[in-house]
Amino acid sequence: MAERISDAEHAVMEVLWDDSPLTAQDVAERIAPGRDWSANTVKTLLGRLLAKNVIAHEADGRRYLYRPLVAREDYVAGESRRLIDRLFGGRLTPLVAHLAERDALSAQDITEIEALLKALKP
Repeated sequence: MAERISDAEHAVMEVLWDDSPLTAQDVAERIAPGRDWSANTVKTLLGRLLAKNVIAHEADGRRYLYRPLVAREDYVAGESRRLIDRLFGGRLTPLVAHLAERDALSAQDITEIEALLKALKP
């Protein structure tokens, strides 16, 4: 994915990742109620996502059905890599150390990381 998506665009993507294809009205109805976005706002965001080639649309009578072209897992992988590259020089260890030093890791998190590391060891 060449162009990053904004937080607002991400909210639209979450709706499409959960269920698609959807019309713009369907997306507007499923966006978190706290956002209070109009259908026009959602259509603007859908247009931006189309321009970024992260969603596609097809005609369905007088309306369009939208679907993601980028899988959620691929998006998360790209954003995670970007974060690690930008803030931690591309290394995962400093990220984990930072989280541990800030008490951001629970005992459950540590247990899960230990299990993951054991599974990754040859």
